[in-house]
Amino acid sequence: MRLGYALVFGVGALVCFVSLRRTAAIEHEDTRRGLYWLLLASGVWAATHVGYLVASSPRLQYVLFTGGLIAGIAAVGPWLYFCSAYTGRSLHRNETIRRIAVAVFLVIVGVKVTNPIHEQYFVTELVTTPFPTLQIHHEPLHWVVMGFAYALSFVGFFMLLELFVRVSSDTTPLFALVGLTGLPVVFDVLGVVSPLLLDITYSPLGVAAFSIGVFYVYLERFQIVRATSETDQPVVILDDRDQVRDYNGRALDLFPSLSGSIGRQFETLLPDVADVLESEEQLLEADVSEEIRFYSVSENPFSADRTRIGRAVVFTDVTHREQYRLRLEQQNDQLERFANVVSHDLRNPLSIAQGRTQLAVAENETDHLEDVVEALDRMEELIDDILVLARDGASIDDVQRVDLSSIAGQSWTMIAAEDAELAVDIELGTVLEADPDRLQQLFENLYRNAIDHGDSDVTITVGELSDSDGFYVEDDGPGIPAEIRADVFEPGYTTADAGTGLGLSIVRDVAAGHGWSVEATDGPNGGARFEVTVPSLERPQPTS
Repeated sequence: MRLGYALVFGVGALVCFVSLRRTAAIEHEDTRRGLYWLLLASGVWAATHVGYLVASSPRLQYVLFTGGLIAGIAAVGPWLYFCSAYTGRSLHRNETIRRIAVAVFLVIVGVKVTNPIHEQYFVTELVTTPFPTLQIHHEPLHWVVMGFAYALSFVGFFMLLELFVRVSSDTTPLFALVGLTGLPVVFDVLGVVSPLLLDITYSPLGVAAFSIGVFYVYLERFQIVRATSETDQPVVILDDRDQVRDYNGRALDLFPSLSGSIGRQFETLLPDVADVLESEEQLLEADVSEEIRFYSVSENPFSADRTRIGRAVVFTDVTHREQYRLRLEQQNDQLERFANVVSHDLRNPLSIAQGRTQLAVAENETDHLEDVVEALDRMEELIDDILVLARDGASIDDVQRVDLSSIAGQSWTMIAAEDAELAVDIELGTVLEADPDRLQQLFENLYRNAIDHGDSDVTITVGELSDSDGFYVEDDGPGIPAEIRADVFEPGYTTADAGTGLGLSIVRDVAAGHGWSVEATDGPNGGARFEVTVPSLERPQPTS
């Protein structure tokens, strides 16, 4: 009988040690690491049992039994590490938990090693039943530590079982493997209450059985379950022939037709999804419980044992984003209709009013209507600005390389500058990525702002920022008080009698559409300065 026990535990140790190399087939690093150390600790644990059973010296049996106790408690840590990693948790990465685990382990090892002094963990006697050996009688500390270890182990079992229930309906094989791992607890109990069974811990045998099932029978299933647990989104696993290999519970909720679909052709089972994967947008619209939801569909290679065996199709719920986009499109359509109304229904009668008023001024040679002319001109400018905001907003359509100095000068030709002057202090060949029309719009509005708020002979300077990439537009006018600088970009805000309050709002939108930022500050001469920060400018190379 002694040799029978030794043979069983010897086989268990051998299985654990041989399986160490097979852990390289596990794709997920933390899962692989936890399983490796679990097998190593369990193999050592089973090997010490073999030594305890075949040793001829009671003293050597005592030492090997104590070594087995240490290896047994050491296996709890890797088991929990493996369970946490495999189920997608981060407990094994928590530094506080790891420090506490090491401290508890050292305390328990200290208690076991010092047992010859206090004998509160176990005592021994030589017996002849069921065969001559050094019999171990466990003391109270053993039961406390054993209860603690089993409690922690069952935490790991709970994590695994919870995962199997959550992920898919086809986890029966792994469910059985986990149950097989915990089965030796029954033999542990029988060893205590029955003289026919050796009172020794049988847990290493459960780990050996688990490793056989994982590495030699259900490795692919083991990998698939972990992969589908990485996300809360629906996942469908396909093989290299595009047949359904597996799916998680959320995918089954989204596509009830997946039930019993293992081995069926994907494009036949879910033709709409197959079409979406071939489309450029890869957006799926689905009716879920009488509610329209949107999913971004993506695919990633799926491998097992370092070999690609298919692909994983992942459905990311983007309903809120799409609903926002649809609302935004509706608002843009409304703005476009508004712009058309402004352009047609207001501009035409405005043009008539301007023409008739100018004719009346010329015929009657009176200044009484000059205020009306100015008001009509301001209305026309306001309509132009509203059209820009309604039709363009912050959209940037045509980005290309443009010369900053050239476009700054070109924009000036579109301005009724009268006595104002422009100085461009930017070297020719300084290039940035921009929509040329919208960048010109930005400069024109900054120029008009300087003229509207300054004297008629205001000087405007355009230059490069010295402390970051970007450019500035500044003037020698009265400047902007610090307390209102944050407000000047708001639509409708103006301090000029003839201003619309939309020019600087357009400047901000153009900058934002390019991914730039704009800030109002003081110029060196006290005037207003607008700094536009650009991610990068390409400056001309110096000539040798």
